Amino acid sequence: MNVAAPGRIVKIAGPAVVADGLESAKLDDIVWVGEDRLWGEVIRVQRERAVLQVFEDTTGLRVGEPVVNTAAPLSVTLGPGLLGQIYDGVQRPLERLLELHGVFLSRGVTAPALPPGQGWDWEPRVRPGERIEAGSVLGEIEERPGRIHRVLAPPGAAGEVAEVLAGRRRADEPVVRLTGGRELTLTQRWPVKRGRPYREKLEPSEPFLTGQRVLDTLLPVCLGGTAIIPGGFGTGKTVLEQTLAKCSSAEIIVYVGCGERGNEMTDALSEFPRLNDPQTGRPLMERTILIANTSNMPVAAREASVYVGLTMAEYYRDMGYHVALLADSTSRWAEAMREISARLEEMPGEEGYPTYLASRLAGFYERSGRVRCLGQDDRVGSVTIIGAVSPPGGDYSEPVTQNSQRVSGAFWALDAPLAYRRHFPAISWSRSYSLYARQLEPWFARHVSADWAEAVRAVRELLQRDAEVQEVVQLVGPEGLQDQERMVLETGRMIREDYLQQNAYSPVDARCSLTKQFAMLRAILTFHRAAAEAVRQGIGVEQLVALPQRETLSRMKEIADEEIEAFVNRFEQELHVAIGELGA
Repeated sequence: MNVAAPGRIVKIAGPAVVADGLESAKLDDIVWVGEDRLWGEVIRVQRERAVLQVFEDTTGLRVGEPVVNTAAPLSVTLGPGLLGQIYDGVQRPLERLLELHGVFLSRGVTAPALPPGQGWDWEPRVRPGERIEAGSVLGEIEERPGRIHRVLAPPGAAGEVAEVLAGRRRADEPVVRLTGGRELTLTQRWPVKRGRPYREKLEPSEPFLTGQRVLDTLLPVCLGGTAIIPGGFGTGKTVLEQTLAKCSSAEIIVYVGCGERGNEMTDALSEFPRLNDPQTGRPLMERTILIANTSNMPVAAREASVYVGLTMAEYYRDMGYHVALLADSTSRWAEAMREISARLEEMPGEEGYPTYLASRLAGFYERSGRVRCLGQDDRVGSVTIIGAVSPPGGDYSEPVTQNSQRVSGAFWALDAPLAYRRHFPAISWSRSYSLYARQLEPWFARHVSADWAEAVRAVRELLQRDAEVQEVVQLVGPEGLQDQERMVLETGRMIREDYLQQNAYSPVDARCSLTKQFAMLRAILTFHRAAAEAVRQGIGVEQLVALPQRETLSRMKEIADEEIEAFVNRFEQELHVAIGELGA
């Protein structure tokens, strides 16, 4: 790292600092500000004067203190040891800082991002004389039990292998030497605001399974797709994001707490280490990276945190993993941009947000995707981005929600009335949508059932009819309805309460497989069709609702996956017998 002669602070406005004497400064260069060497970033250059945003509290900073330019952009260290770590917004390991400096951290403190001095037993996959290219797998490390870390040749590295250094190696020690003298280590550095390269971006064709029935059935998202979760205060955004971290099909989780309240982030930091991974039965933290940047931390670090998390996600994608980036919430990120833009006296856009808000959001979400990775072998990985949005007062017409909606493929709108009725996930099936549903129908037909798409359409139609009948009830009351319409209301209630509602704290119901989802759909639709036919034959709705099989449906949630098929088959047989006895 080339360090130029220091400049001097001439102006301070909160996290925005102006410095003279930085003629060589480039946009996005990292600088050390003041005697305490606070981290900062160049965000505007005007001849020899540079405007900086500081990632730490600037209280007590004085005019005249030095500013040193590192001549390098904000970058993260990528290598074995990332999984299970808790970082702040600029990749400082919080647990390590706790050990070194105690609970109350002073300004300017830092520590290596990866465990210092830790050795790794790595197994080479290349031999001397072999030619490699960028992205080639040099070897493998068991980073966590069952989690293989593939050591990759960094982008830009290519040539013939001259020497392979096997055995136990530290992160900063060379493991491969190329002809010409270049040494490759277990780690690499990458600037966070530049997407990591790949060979080819693939068409979305496989689902990102969430384990949540309302999402997988009605509002699916693709591997490598994007979704936003807008919702007002108390509607369950954070709980839903944490549920996705625990129950989704992603192999690696990167959870970014961007500007969240301290108590919510504390809950996440204390809960995640105690959770068991439903995929392996081991601690969930073994495949998770947490980035904690609470609302009382400096706004500049909040802006950086989402890029830091995204770069780590791309790194594991390049190994061939399917990664989920959960950002909670992008509204706080946008608010940080607005505050910095105001201090720079830039022309404000709608509601005071900078005019480049839309392009920043688009650039963030566009780094998602399912890709064919660099290297000689055929690896496919993905980054699926799910961002929570916190519109003030639940107003979805505000700029962050609108601009996020334009660039995301799924819109999972949280509904305050549902949350107040304790219906979770409180996702409004009428206001939400997914642009991936039609693309994913062939996959569901191959892997679940050929009748999947028809069953989903039937459920959508019933929910729509239920909403229409509910409007009629508001005018004439339930007594003015015909029996067929009353049956639609009953089926709609079953779909909402027995299918779409899900208990995130139940060991059985928290995560629902596609096999169980289709079996539950089949049971509800069987009941509706049989009951509708019985009503046409003159059997009263009250008699049908009083059948014990109706109560049996409400217990489906707690039936284990391996028992659900037999349960539904038995239910269908008993239902036809019971309705036959009513008509006798």
